[in-house]
Amino acid sequence: MNILLIAIVSIIFSVAAQFALKAGMTSLEIKQAFAEPLTYRLPWIVLTNKFIFTGFLLYGLGAIVWLKVLSSWDVSKAYPLVGLGFGLTLLIGMMLGESVTSLRVLGVLLICQGIWLVTYS
Repeated sequence: MNILLIAIVSIIFSVAAQFALKAGMTSLEIKQAFAEPLTYRLPWIVLTNKFIFTGFLLYGLGAIVWLKVLSSWDVSKAYPLVGLGFGLTLLIGMMLGESVTSLRVLGVLLICQGIWLVTYS
């Protein structure tokens, strides 16, 4: 399989993990747990939330896939590709109705331009 495609799969796992963690942290269950006085139960409540658990699982899978990328490419070439996650996150955030300013879009476009330069160097 093409190593660039493998890198993109890892990045997709990381982006999906972010949205899963966001869903978990904004769930009613977690908000209620944080509204109460801190107890030893809080970490258990957070870690057993299905969205948070899924987010950590996706991060783990992404890291495992990323190991294949690192075994094939120099870190200085591979790591800038992680910046593609900014673009993907921005697009998904926009589709989910998050507030996205034109300045944020410009910043992500500049990051993607830098990634293109690194990829073709």
